[in-house]
Amino acid sequence: MTALDRAASSPLRRALSANVERLDGSARAGGVDLARGLAVLGMLAAHLLSIPELEAGDPSTWGGIVDGRSSILFATLAGVSLGLATGGRAPRTGPALRVARLRLAVRAGALWVLGVALILTGVPVYVILPAYAILFLLAIPFLRLRAPVLLTVAAASAVGLPFLQPLLESAPAWSTPAGGWVSLLLGWHYPFTVWAAFVLAGLGVARAGIGRLSVQLAMLVAGAVLAAVGYGTAVVLAVPEPVSAVVPALVRTPGEEYAAAVWTAEPHSSGLLEVIGSGGFALAVIGLCLLICRTGVRTILLPLRAVGAMPLTAYTAQLVVWAVWAGNALGDTGDLSGFRQLDPFPVITLATVLGCTLWALLIGRGPLEWVLDRLARLVPSRG
Repeated sequence: MTALDRAASSPLRRALSANVERLDGSARAGGVDLARGLAVLGMLAAHLLSIPELEAGDPSTWGGIVDGRSSILFATLAGVSLGLATGGRAPRTGPALRVARLRLAVRAGALWVLGVALILTGVPVYVILPAYAILFLLAIPFLRLRAPVLLTVAAASAVGLPFLQPLLESAPAWSTPAGGWVSLLLGWHYPFTVWAAFVLAGLGVARAGIGRLSVQLAMLVAGAVLAAVGYGTAVVLAVPEPVSAVVPALVRTPGEEYAAAVWTAEPHSSGLLEVIGSGGFALAVIGLCLLICRTGVRTILLPLRAVGAMPLTAYTAQLVVWAVWAGNALGDTGDLSGFRQLDPFPVITLATVLGCTLWALLIGRGPLEWVLDRLARLVPSRG
């Protein structure tokens, strides 16, 4: 290699070294990135694949694990990220807390605008970003609290709010054209009235210190127990699907319909057993990912961690590629069955993993993550 070649390659080597250190350094929770990567790809699978109903005894249905659970994992990780960004085990106070709250509000506004833009592409998915934005705003008053209080509030919310949700869902306004748009703009498919519990649980474990082995083990064990209780109760009680998805509402009395809506573990039902089971599943997955990333397997999983290091970019890029591809190939971005027939999942998944890995190694921070950070920094650091 000539001196000129060495000079040309030196900046690339420095960039690679710096970016690998950023992904693998002690300041970064690799397990959180891994869990986020799994959540992003899981949501893509839930959108683009014909997912069977999950039955534990039938391996051919195990792909159904991504349905509903991926988005709940994503929401729980949002709480973890908020906790890590606002002090971890030592929550910020005083002026630093005020700045953090204002910057979080700016991020929420930007996420909501981006979410609306993705809705307008016509891609037939329930875009999660508007719900994310609202959940960020709801988390602001809780940023100063420590782990025991946060986890207690999260548990109380998880147990209590599913009893309220069917009453909110039955409001006549949702069935109007305006109500349909309001639902999309609020991300009501991921109702903040229930999903706040997941964000608070994530915030709580971040405050407990997710870098600690004891916390990681506790998350895995407690999450597995909660998942077993939630899903196991659904099996024992033979809880049916929500009535609207199975039989005409006239078959059941209003009381029976209400009970069926509460006592269900069906994906995206926001029923009590789903909240307990899928919330526990999310905690267990995060704990397991953190434990895995304490080992050498962490290096092998770098591509998945790269996706999780830029989840907003990965999620947005998937939907934009979907819109462009479906628009060109089908002339209709909203034709879900037609798009699935093109078998886009392997292509988009591979492109997502490869693109995020190369970007993370050669450039660094995800582009949308960089933009969001710069917008938030418009709030002066002195409050």
